[in-house]
Amino acid sequence: MADELSSPGEAYTRYFSMVWRNLRRLGVPDSSVEDALQDVFLVVHQRWADFRGDSTVKTWIFGILLRVASRYRREAKRHGAHLELDASSARLEQADAGNAPGPDPLELASRREAARLVNGILAQFEDEHRTLFVLAELEQLSIREVAELTGVNASTCYKRLDAARRQFESAVERLRARDLWRLK
Repeated sequence: MADELSSPGEAYTRYFSMVWRNLRRLGVPDSSVEDALQDVFLVVHQRWADFRGDSTVKTWIFGILLRVASRYRREAKRHGAHLELDASSARLEQADAGNAPGPDPLELASRREAARLVNGILAQFEDEHRTLFVLAELEQLSIREVAELTGVNASTCYKRLDAARRQFESAVERLRARDLWRLK
């Protein structure tokens, strides 16, 4: 299997940026992303010997990530924390910086703004719709993988994903309309 890794250290190197950006996308407040990231990879390290290969390492780590993100969201709601979108956008760029040669400043600013807008839209989603949208649309996992990770049957995943897509498109249209109004 191409996803086969020999150690938790290799998993950390390969999946660090994926975990970082998806903790944020899944509603972990910016002030907790570093702690949540550490928690995800601590579990990966502790459970590495238990990984049986029934799924890819990526989907196994995503399962851990989903549980950690859920715990941090619950904790944030209990303590009244608010999402801090602007600072996390800059950190997303730092997390992705290791994957490609440095983008030019204009591209970097565009990515940062896009991440801020997407995270702002995702913050308005119910947890189940946000999770499905992130897994299927942003991370491009198959519906079978999404169903396995979320414990929801595939046909329900399709229906909820369709609703999440419509919600996302509606939010984008509202942003476009707002921007057009500002230009007048």
